[in-house]
Amino acid sequence: MPRWIIPLILVFIIVVTVEFYTFQAFKTISKNKWVRFSYLAISAIVYIQFLITVFSYDRSSGQTPQFQTTMGILITFSIPKLVIILFLFGEDIYRWVIKLISIVSNGETEPMPSRRKFISQLALGIAAIPFVSFIYGIVQGKYNFKVIKYQLSFDDLPPAFDGYTITQISDIHSGSFTNREKIQYGVDLINEQQSDLLLFTGDIVNNKADEMDDWIAVFDKLEAKEGKYAILGNHDYGDYMDWETPQDKIDNFEKVKQIHQKIGFDLLLDEHRYIEKEGQKIALLGVENWGKGFNQAGDLQKASSGIKKDDFKILMSHDPSHWQEKVKKDNFNYQLTLSGHTHGLQMGIEIPGFLKWSPSQYVYKQWAGLYQEFGRYINVNRGFGYHAFPGRVGIWPEITVIELKKA
Repeated sequence: MPRWIIPLILVFIIVVTVEFYTFQAFKTISKNKWVRFSYLAISAIVYIQFLITVFSYDRSSGQTPQFQTTMGILITFSIPKLVIILFLFGEDIYRWVIKLISIVSNGETEPMPSRRKFISQLALGIAAIPFVSFIYGIVQGKYNFKVIKYQLSFDDLPPAFDGYTITQISDIHSGSFTNREKIQYGVDLINEQQSDLLLFTGDIVNNKADEMDDWIAVFDKLEAKEGKYAILGNHDYGDYMDWETPQDKIDNFEKVKQIHQKIGFDLLLDEHRYIEKEGQKIALLGVENWGKGFNQAGDLQKASSGIKKDDFKILMSHDPSHWQEKVKKDNFNYQLTLSGHTHGLQMGIEIPGFLKWSPSQYVYKQWAGLYQEFGRYINVNRGFGYHAFPGRVGIWPEITVIELKKA
């Protein structure tokens, strides 16, 4: 028996169960045949579109916006159904427990259709919240750019850099873009920060260099007073699609690296640069991608070669698991690390000072925002663009501005 048979059967059972309970909810609250028919028709269209997309998917094309739209529609309709099944399945368990108790105690239970109707109405009402949220996330949320500002103090910061500002962006994912006006707005917002440095922490494309062709004229307008620097992310290596020949992948990787030069960024490949001001300096380091479970091309020791231990250092490393696994405990003392990669999974709930949650936190210990351990900081940027799911719900695209202060 092929290994994929059992997973396929499990998926089929889950889908049938979810659809059964969701249909029961609509059936319970409405006797209108058109309501029931409309639900069945829409569900069928969503699944058919998904199957057509999956079976016609060409891995040599990478994840196109069309593919991402299909995934977005599937997720938008599936998550609310999971909410519904939690309520109705839970209510079924309650009924079976009551029935079992009545059998044991020789009592009788009365059917309560009104309770079932109330539970169905409640389930559909609550399920409408994620449904509307995902629709908003696809239409507008992915362009809801937020400027997040931090002021960080360091004892060993050279005095000349007191008040020095850094704008960080990450995860552009140009292959996902569809709206030039909205992306131009994001670029303009970056320039409005008027920072001394602009740092980009990887994933300029989804897979292919030509994804950036239509966007170079937008991103080459990015400005910074004292320089623009970048590193590579895991998607920049072209590892997530099929290439006709190994040489095609190599050629694409070279073109990806050349993109950064075209838009005015100095690409750091396990290298460092000294930033000087009034005769004082700080070290800016950039490593290739290093991620737990991902490509581990980055060489921190190589990037640090020629740097002194007591130099103030800013490290750009795309994947925050690098900081967790290697950087934060390193005796060489990397005071500030800038990462991206997680996107905060592009969905979650953030209420400043009260709640910060995303499924991403079950994969990454540092998944969004600023963290400090051992007197060292990491900022995990939530990303400028989007990938896989063509939207953002609660985790908005981010432009980070960090002001360095002398403690």
